[in-house]
Amino acid sequence: MPLGVLLLSILTILILFGFAHTVLDRMRLNDKTAVFFFIAMIIGTFIPNIPLGSKIGINLGGAVVPMVLVVYLFVKAGTGKEKFRAVLASIISAAIVFFLSRYFTGEEYSSIFSDPFLIYGIVGGLVAYIIGRSRRSAFIAGIMGIVLADIAQVIANIVNGVPGRINIGGAGVVDSVVISGIIAVLLAEFIGEAREKMGGGTDKKHMHFDHGEFASTLGENKVEDNDKSKNDFNEGGNKDEK
Repeated sequence: MPLGVLLLSILTILILFGFAHTVLDRMRLNDKTAVFFFIAMIIGTFIPNIPLGSKIGINLGGAVVPMVLVVYLFVKAGTGKEKFRAVLASIISAAIVFFLSRYFTGEEYSSIFSDPFLIYGIVGGLVAYIIGRSRRSAFIAGIMGIVLADIAQVIANIVNGVPGRINIGGAGVVDSVVISGIIAVLLAEFIGEAREKMGGGTDKKHMHFDHGEFASTLGENKVEDNDKSKNDFNEGGNKDEK
């Protein structure tokens, strides 16, 4: 069983038992939707590649479903700044993974690294978190960075006249996609939690979590205090009239 399929199966089970509810909620992704996409990726991995021409194909589980998930999350992104970070992180992650794949080509590296796709997934996830920062942006960049790098490799193969059929999202790409997405979210979750506890414990007492982002409640409290003062004044005036 491919590593990506195994990880997706484990994630699906964890979600069904409620162990990932908090993380998914912060990404504005409910349990049912996450399970649907993960199962679709698992099934899509075993479906034959869809031909896009005489020499190019695309895999459902390794490219189509992940891109649909990315678009779904991107539309739900809270702010324009978050969307910008997601796009920027995706492009930079893709560029680094692409050039890394050029470096780790050859039998000498295959003997050192049993599965280069594992390296691509780890690097993609790290870059996605560093630039994306938020859970949602990091996850989007973690997935899209690998897919874009694979598309770039396909284009390079066509330009260089590499013989044979080329598939987007095929082979071990699904492993890299899953690993990259998981690492990006885990880093954003654990490091984000640690930073909030260490540096934001007192600073965020006036904050509340709204639509996947922290929002200030200071203005709300001030309005409530003003309304309360007005009500007290009106009540006092009514008593004096009596």
